[in-house]
This record gives sequence, C-alpha cells and structure tokens, in this order.
Amino acid sequence: MRAVRFHEVGRPLGTEDVEPPRPGPWDVLIDVAAAGVCGTELHFVDGLLTPGRRPITLGHEVAGIVAEVGEAVEHVQPGDRVAVHYLHACGRCRWCRTGDDHLCDAPLGFLAFGTDGGFAEQLVVPASATVPVPQGLDLAEAAALCCSGTTALHAVDVAGITAGATAVVYGSGGVGLALVQVLREAGARPIAVARNPERLALARELGAETTVNAAREDVVAAIRAATGGAGADVVFELVGTRVTGAAALASLAKRGTLVYVGYSFDRVEFDPLSLVVPEQRIVTSVGNRRSELVEALDLAARGRLITRVTRYPLGDVGRVLDDLRAGRVLGRAVLIP
Repeated sequence: MRAVRFHEVGRPLGTEDVEPPRPGPWDVLIDVAAAGVCGTELHFVDGLLTPGRRPITLGHEVAGIVAEVGEAVEHVQPGDRVAVHYLHACGRCRWCRTGDDHLCDAPLGFLAFGTDGGFAEQLVVPASATVPVPQGLDLAEAAALCCSGTTALHAVDVAGITAGATAVVYGSGGVGLALVQVLREAGARPIAVARNPERLALARELGAETTVNAAREDVVAAIRAATGGAGADVVFELVGTRVTGAAALASLAKRGTLVYVGYSFDRVEFDPLSLVVPEQRIVTSVGNRRSELVEALDLAARGRLITRVTRYPLGDVGRVLDDLRAGRVLGRAVLIP
C-alpha cells in the first residue's frame, strides 16, 4: 500500500510502497478515509520533535471504515465508521484510572510518534482507540477534529473557563478556530488574533466577538481596548514564539491565565514579579482525552463545532505542508488516500 514515511530531517516527504499492516487479536484494520495535516508534521520535518522510531508513517488525525477486526474484538465490527484517538491508552495506569488517559504512562500506541500513523491507505490500531463517528458527519471532518477540536476542548477545560470570561485565541489555525467555537459554547467572549485576514474573517464567522490583525495592530493595545483596559481573563497561546509569548503575558488581566498549547524553537522569558503582583498564572495543555474526542464528534454532528476542510490527495503531502507553513490553509487540510 501507499504511505507517507518520515525518515529524517531535511528529507522531503512523499509516498512510498510499504507492506499493509495486519491486525492482532485486539486490533482493528481501518481503511483510511481521511487524515488531517497538523502543525505537528512540520515540527517533525523541522526537527523540533523526534518520533520514537524511524522510518515512521506520519498522520495522527484519522477517520475511516473498519475493514477487519481481531479475533478478540467484540464492540467494533467491519463496516463501522470510526475516528481514532491518537494516543492508545493502556486503561490501567493511575492516569487512565482517573480519566486523564492522554497522560497514560504505558500507551499501547501513539500515532506518528511511536507507531505508524494515518497518512496511508490502511491503519491498524487497538480497538479501544476507536470512537464511532455519528451518522451524517463527514469522515474528513471527523478526521480533522481528532486533534483540532479535541485539543480545543481540553485547553478550555484546563483553563477553567467560566461564562462571561474574555478569552484570547492567539493563532487562528485549525485549533484556534475550534477554540473560538468551544469558547462560545462555554459562554465566554472570544478574541481571535492572527496575521491572516482570511483566518480572522473566518474566526468572526465562527463566533469571535473581536479580531486583532497582528500584522497591522499593536496586539496588546487592541486586547486592552477590547476589554475596557482590564486585559483578558485567559489567553490561549497557540504559536509559542518569543514575540507571541511576550504579547500574551502583557495582555492578561489580574488573576489572568496564560495557557500554552503551541510551541516552537523559541525560549520565552518573564519576570516572576510581574506575575506575582497581579496573581497571574501560566499553565499548559497537551493533547486530549478519548472522552473529548467523543464530545468533539458529538458537537460537530449537532452543528455546534464546524470544521472547514480542504481535501488533497495523499501524494500532495509536500505541497500541503508548504501551504501550512506559509499560512495558506484555512481551517484544516486533510489527505485522502
């Protein structure tokens, strides 16, 4: 079958012929319908992240049709439409037992990080990692939600958002646009920040009360103006650079919370005193729980979480990554095998 394999930093990505995977007793074989393209793929290509083994098939946002199940699998059947929770939790460690399966100590697999991902015609995962896709929800949209929608839901939970809170979404890619909608669902007042006017227009369409063009405006001044001078209750930092981190901190209100979701090669410096006096805090949010994938798919099926997807053939992975790096992707790009 065809698959997109990552070998080393600097080597262009393209499709290769590989042996099709076979399911074990507790696994399912999935015919991949679509696989979302995330900034994480750029982090692998650039060397910011290193997978657990190489070569490895990339792609951690996957949805498709179950083609075959292992002999011990009971709750999943061939023909089922499923999305995949990319970290396949063990279900036994202390994190799994308390519901934080995204922090699992002994995962059974981790798409594109430790085990082969979904940039391929077929994929094998533990049956426990699959989530049913509601009828009526497009599989390409479901694939994109496996990271963007779920990451947004988890970050809002980490932040402890309350109704009426002002919340800045710094970066309006796939995760940022999902965050705007999740914040709206929580009764918060989203403020979207980006450099791309088209992304800002889409953020407004999806529920942002205010938008700030970081290429043309003083971000901190614009956020202060939008909040009556008080600053934002929460800032979600999705970019992770030195410049965006400094602006995010300067935009916080008293007892405001900065939530780091994005990252880069940059280091961010801050003066502890500037946080202590106004009782501000910095927290981080990583990935998502399996339960948050269930929630994201449900919200999407009910029209409460909209994902704009652009479809590309699997062989166009290099062009898609170029478009993503250049900020030309609106919403989420998905690869179709």
